[in-house]
Amino acid sequence: MLRSPGPEHPSGGLLLAPFHGLRYAPDRVGSLAAVTSPPYDVVVRPDGLHHLQTADPHNIVRLILPEAADPAARHLQAARTLRRWEADGVLVRDPEPALYVYEQRRGDVLQRGLIGALRLTPPDEGVVLPHEDVMPEVVEDRAALMRETAANLEPLLLSYRGDGTATGATAVIERTTGRPPLLSTTTEDGFSHRLWAVTDAEEIAEAGRDLSRRQALIADGHHRWATYLRLRSEHTGEGAGRDGFWDHGLVLLVDTARYPLRVQAIHRVLPRLPVADALARLGGAFRVRTVEGPLPRALRALGTAPGNAFLLTGDGTFHLLHDPDPDLLARTVRDGPPEEWRRLDATVLHSTLLAAVWRVPDRPSEIGYLHDAAAAVEQAERLGGSAVLMRAVAEDTVRALARQGVTMPRKSTSFGPKPATGLVLRALGGLPEGPA
Repeated sequence: MLRSPGPEHPSGGLLLAPFHGLRYAPDRVGSLAAVTSPPYDVVVRPDGLHHLQTADPHNIVRLILPEAADPAARHLQAARTLRRWEADGVLVRDPEPALYVYEQRRGDVLQRGLIGALRLTPPDEGVVLPHEDVMPEVVEDRAALMRETAANLEPLLLSYRGDGTATGATAVIERTTGRPPLLSTTTEDGFSHRLWAVTDAEEIAEAGRDLSRRQALIADGHHRWATYLRLRSEHTGEGAGRDGFWDHGLVLLVDTARYPLRVQAIHRVLPRLPVADALARLGGAFRVRTVEGPLPRALRALGTAPGNAFLLTGDGTFHLLHDPDPDLLARTVRDGPPEEWRRLDATVLHSTLLAAVWRVPDRPSEIGYLHDAAAAVEQAERLGGSAVLMRAVAEDTVRALARQGVTMPRKSTSFGPKPATGLVLRALGGLPEGPA
């Protein structure tokens, strides 16, 4: 049965509030590009983390991925750094509450959306639809960081389907982009970023009326969304109120009817399983075909393989795993979910290949997740393990399963382009926020 927004909220849909954005003062940093970062779970460690740390002493990675001896020390360090940067004028709060129009552009890719404080709703209301499972230990880490900093340090990426026309929220966005932006920068990946503040009450209301009829899919940020919900439940009854800080979370809303997202795969790195061992343990569970490199050529072979297929590499060779044993699938993939879910590559990978064939424990120390195929291969080679390269899932498949309340295995998809972290933060304190 398809899920639709429930009746508890009068509007029944997305309620986006303006907030006093916390932003870098351009004259206090080397450049805006030098203080931004990809989302915390996209940063490749350790090299990517070190690169960002050295790009500018105030790079946002020092808040989203602080380094210290233990988790508690890391979170406390991030909180102290945030407070120091604000006290020193490195980060400055905007004087008026605003919704922020955000644009990313590279070549023929153009994405625009609204950044705001989204009122949180429980999953059973169907206003915001998750499509992936989460790892409890990651949620706990993000929750501890948000508690200590009392801040939303990076926006989640949420998609919704508008009417495909320049009306409502889209009209506000496209009018706004004709004005001079608050900031403009180009990051190392070639994307240009522009940000505008929408402070006019009528424009905020116009966007709000449109969004209040919409349902959103979490495109990127499932662990942070679960963190928002956990922190909201912790603060219920403690004076937070219906419009309190912890009743909202920082998001970027993109109308994919107007600005389609790209969906890419997330790859797995198995640091304790060498390629030779992975092949030896298959035992006929999958057919195996060695394919020629380099990596782009091997990925094309993966992309054209029928049925469930994966590219195994990590020792300089490439092996296409395909045509899994049907009897093995029947024994290892659980009954109950829709057939569409049972046929997903990620379902077969985790239920059959990782759990039943290779017996890889489902722990962060045993399975790494990287968004970039080349980075996954490099890490597997460096660690003497294996990289399992994946194919993307169509957005329509993701949305259809989410509307049925069916979650995919964690890290099944990578929607993008992802918002740069560090352009606008949301923090407790300062001037009060108001609802949209």
